[in-house]
Amino acid sequence: MEVLLVSFLVINCIAFSLAGYDKYLAVKHKRRIPENTLFLLAAVGGSLGLLLAMLIFKHKTSKTSFILKFSGIFLIQIVILVFNLNNKI
Repeated sequence: MEVLLVSFLVINCIAFSLAGYDKYLAVKHKRRIPENTLFLLAAVGGSLGLLLAMLIFKHKTSKTSFILKFSGIFLIQIVILVFNLNNKI
């Protein structure tokens, strides 16, 4: 269980950092991190880190397609979490 929590923390830190770095690249008009990379990080457990980065850095918050795809990933994770919690009771 401890390994799972540490890996969850690491992936969220990576997602947060990459989103922040992508915002920096956007401001500097440099080559950006692909959205699919950010979605992959969110899908493997980095949703909270990416959400926090979006709120703090105001990154990707006006791009509707990104918000919809991210929301879908986040919703699927919530459904899986609720399903798993209900089966343990």
